[in-house]
Amino acid sequence: MIHLSIQVRQALVKAILPVLFLLSFLIMMLGLAQPKVVENVRLKVTDFLAPAYALVEQPFEKIQSFLKELLYFGDLTAENRRLREENIKLRRWYHTAMGLAEENATLKNQLHWIPEPTPSFVTARVVMDASGIYNKAVLVALGPNHNVHSFEIVLDASGLVGRVTEVGNRSARILLINDNSSRIPVVLMASHAQAIMAGDNSLTPRLIFYPEDNHPIEGEKVTTDSQTGALPSGIPIGIVHYEQPGKPVVIPYATLDNLTLVRIFDYGINSIVAPDAPTRALPSSRLRRGPVAKPSLLGRG
Repeated sequence: MIHLSIQVRQALVKAILPVLFLLSFLIMMLGLAQPKVVENVRLKVTDFLAPAYALVEQPFEKIQSFLKELLYFGDLTAENRRLREENIKLRRWYHTAMGLAEENATLKNQLHWIPEPTPSFVTARVVMDASGIYNKAVLVALGPNHNVHSFEIVLDASGLVGRVTEVGNRSARILLINDNSSRIPVVLMASHAQAIMAGDNSLTPRLIFYPEDNHPIEGEKVTTDSQTGALPSGIPIGIVHYEQPGKPVVIPYATLDNLTLVRIFDYGINSIVAPDAPTRALPSSRLRRGPVAKPSLLGRG
């Protein structure tokens, strides 16, 4: 064992901070000069640590589940009563749905309807919030022989979550719809207007580029728009809400701040265009005079 004098140890302690600053500066310069190298190193590190993240999170999830069971244990009587009432309602709706399904099948046969292909998907577990070039992104753990690619669309049980931006051997990074770089073309179902949903790093992305003579309606449903070819149409996103007069936002169906399991869908879309900067919306009368460039979605310029 090497014994150092007090003066040498004091000098080493004083040198640690400048050395760390120098290393940080060199890493930053390397990231600016060779961003691809830094990205590859980051993916290798996340691939290596992803199984460890999953192992660390499992005990906490079990403890959280156990505590929830204890909280609900004292209210079993009321819960059973509510479930019986819901079961009666579901039986009524079941018979209604069966009749509508039979009628729908008959109409499809008469119209020679060709069904759209069902996209393939894989389910992945969110293991951590990923630090990277995006503020709102998560990391998911994947198997070694996964078939996930960049730009594939990610949903949870309720609605749109985001899109895959980086893929490693055992992990993938997902850019969330509320990130400041996210621009998603949407359709407002009640007002039948098109708009852009722009993330701002909060839980409620903003609505921009909607016609000035057709404002979004409080509580109306928001779905994806397929006009730009970056997303399929009809994927549920959330509902419109006015936090302030004249400033509509979208309350997402997905629990963006508490994601555990997500599904990654392959819709066959493999290209993406960086978004333009948000500007003031044009009235619909001007929109009809000529095409207006719309930002695409989920990219950083």
